[in-house]
Amino acid sequence: MTHTTGLQLRSLITASGTLELSLQRVPTPVPTADEVVVRVEASPLNPSDLGLLLGAADMSTATLSGTAEQPVVTASVPPGLMRAMAGRLDESMPVGNEGAGVVVAAGANAQALLGKTVAILGGAMYAQYRVLKAADCLLLPDGTAPADGASCFVNPLTALGMVGTMRLEGHTALVHTAAASNLGQMLNKICLEDGIGLVNIVRNPAQAALLRGIGAQHICDSSSPSFMEDLIAALTATGATLAFDAIGGGKLAGQILTAMEAAINAKATVYSRYGSSVHKQVYIYGGLNTGPTEFNRGFGMAWGVGGWLLTPYMVKVGPAEVAKMRARVVAGLKTTFASHYTATLSLQEALQPANIAAYNRRATGEKFLIAPHKAAS
Repeated sequence: MTHTTGLQLRSLITASGTLELSLQRVPTPVPTADEVVVRVEASPLNPSDLGLLLGAADMSTATLSGTAEQPVVTASVPPGLMRAMAGRLDESMPVGNEGAGVVVAAGANAQALLGKTVAILGGAMYAQYRVLKAADCLLLPDGTAPADGASCFVNPLTALGMVGTMRLEGHTALVHTAAASNLGQMLNKICLEDGIGLVNIVRNPAQAALLRGIGAQHICDSSSPSFMEDLIAALTATGATLAFDAIGGGKLAGQILTAMEAAINAKATVYSRYGSSVHKQVYIYGGLNTGPTEFNRGFGMAWGVGGWLLTPYMVKVGPAEVAKMRARVVAGLKTTFASHYTATLSLQEALQPANIAAYNRRATGEKFLIAPHKAAS
C-alpha cells in the first residue's frame, strides 16, 4: 500500500511571533466503512486559504531552510497583529479548503468510488492524501482531469450563493467588486445565463476589457474620473440594491451605497429628508484592502453593511438547495465554472519565497494551483 503516509503542508504561528511553514510526513488513516482515501492531485490557492496559510506574517521577512524535499519557511508576525492570531498560537494547522483527486482506497460501503475522480471540500487539501467520508465527495464526470475539478466548491458555490442571497432577500440585481477575478467571471456568466442585472466594479481598464470580452454589460472602473457617474448610471439601469464587496477597506462600500441612493432618488416622486425607504445592502466577503471601511453618510437611513460567508448561507438554505448548486457546478465545469491557473506548483515550490510573493499578491486574474504529487523543479 503506497499511500500509508504522505506529505502535508502545515502552518504554525508561535507565541513568540514567528510563522513557520513546513511539509510534514503524516500517516494516512485506514478508511472506515463509509470513508475513502483520495490521492490529491490538484488544490487551488484561494484568498481564504492564504489567510490561514500566512496569517498576519510579514512575508518580506521570510527565510528558507530545511531540505529540498521538506523545505521550511519562517517569517515574523508584527507584534501589533499578534492579538488577532491568539486563537491559533503554537498549533500546527493543515491548509487548503478544496481540491480534487482519485480515490485509491475505500471502505466497505464506498467501493463504488474506487478509482473515480472526485472533488472534495473539507480542509487539509495541501496534502498528498486525504481521508474523508464518501458522502463528502463530489463525483466528477468520466474523463474530467483533477485540475478541472479542483475549484468546484469555493468560487462556484460562492457565486451561486450570492445569486441565491439576492433572491432570498428580495433584490433583483447585483453589484460585485473585484469583478475581473476568477469568482467575478463566474458570477458574470451566471447572471448572463439567468437574466440578472450585474454591475461589475473593476480597478483598471485591462480588467474592464477582460470582462467585456466575456459579455459583461455593466462595467465601472474605479480608477476612472467618471467612476461615480458611471456607477450611478449602471445602478439606475439595473436597479441593483445589493452588493458583494471583496475589497472591504477604504471608501468603495460607502460609494456603492451613495450611488444606490442617487439611482433610487433619480426616480423618486416624493422628497424625504431621511432619504429613500428602499433598503440598500453591502455584504463584505473579502479583505483585499485590510484598512478601515470608510463611509460618507450620504445614503439615507435604509441601509446595511455586514459580512457574508458561503458556509452559513449553505446552512441556511439546506442540503436540498446545496445539492442543486453542486449539480449546476458539475454541469458547467468546463464552461460557466471553469478555472484558469497562472501556474501549477508542487508542495515544495509552494514554499519557495518567490512563489509565495507571487500568490500572496492576490492579483485579480491570477490564480495558482498546488499539485501535491508534482515533482519539485
